[in-house]
Amino acid sequence: MKLSNYFDNIRSVYKLRYNSISMELMKEARMDTKSAIAALAALAQESRLATFRLLVQAGPAGMAASKIAEALGMPASSLSFHLKELSHAGLITPRQEGRFIIYAAQFDTMNGLLSFLTENCCGGNPCTPVCGATT
Repeated sequence: MKLSNYFDNIRSVYKLRYNSISMELMKEARMDTKSAIAALAALAQESRLATFRLLVQAGPAGMAASKIAEALGMPASSLSFHLKELSHAGLITPRQEGRFIIYAAQFDTMNGLLSFLTENCCGGNPCTPVCGATT
């Protein structure tokens, strides 16, 4: 057996294992219907949608609750309720930093929801998304 054939065989074995592992990870990351409904229900309210969009813009660093309230012009008591709803839906996560609670968007959940919604888009045929839609 040629040495190049030997390495080709090794590459194909690793490629099969890699693809198998990738498919398993994708299955684990997929959102189920119940989780999708919870996420969509949490986002189906103007203040929560604005809060989530603000946290997506803030990126993984997130924002302190006081900064979120300030940016959205929302009373702290109302914001607390909305943050709880978004957190229960798995769309955001809180973390303690000193005296502050920092909230950050859960990008895995967001991407899982988008994947769930577009899983069978266009019957499996390539589709052209509309770019620049901001409505």
